Amino acid sequence: MAVRELGFRVVLSDYPEVQVDELIRYHEENGGLSRYVKFRYFFEHVLNLSISSQEIQNLSERFSEIMRSRLSDRKYLIEETLAFIENYHKAIPMHIVSGSDHIELNFMCEKLRITNFFKSIDGSPIVKNILVGDLIKRFNYEPGRCVLVGDSINDFEAANFNGVRFMGYNNITLDKRGYDYIHNFTELAW
Repeated sequence: MAVRELGFRVVLSDYPEVQVDELIRYHEENGGLSRYVKFRYFFEHVLNLSISSQEIQNLSERFSEIMRSRLSDRKYLIEETLAFIENYHKAIPMHIVSGSDHIELNFMCEKLRITNFFKSIDGSPIVKNILVGDLIKRFNYEPGRCVLVGDSINDFEAANFNGVRFMGYNNITLDKRGYDYIHNFTELAW
């Protein structure tokens, strides 16, 4: 989240800091939403300006350059989570569904050398509710036997929308709100 915040601040550096701060609050409350939605929110709700899809695309491409350079560093991976994925990816079909840009997400997974652990990696601009539903259909999963592990309320909403169990992780606010929560992936080891 801190790297994404930096990305928004750099891309929007020509705008007043107080307005960018408002976007950052929205970003923190809606971590799972795509940058496309967040940029549109910034212009239409914070600045009260209209913005074209092409302008949003241009901002998103600048944001993507920052994300590619910063987030493709393995130091940002959570070691306990990575160990769980490495140990169980053959026994448990795992997928990534993210609000991050689809192309950027796949690029970063390749750079981080984690692509082979997942059956699919999907991101925005398609919204997460639809991505999760499409994944369930594509792989013929029973929703009641699936778990979506996520770090945002938007992840919970995507799970709930598709009849999938949700477990929060890496965002203590979700634990405080009473959602099922993973404090440490070593708790889940078999």
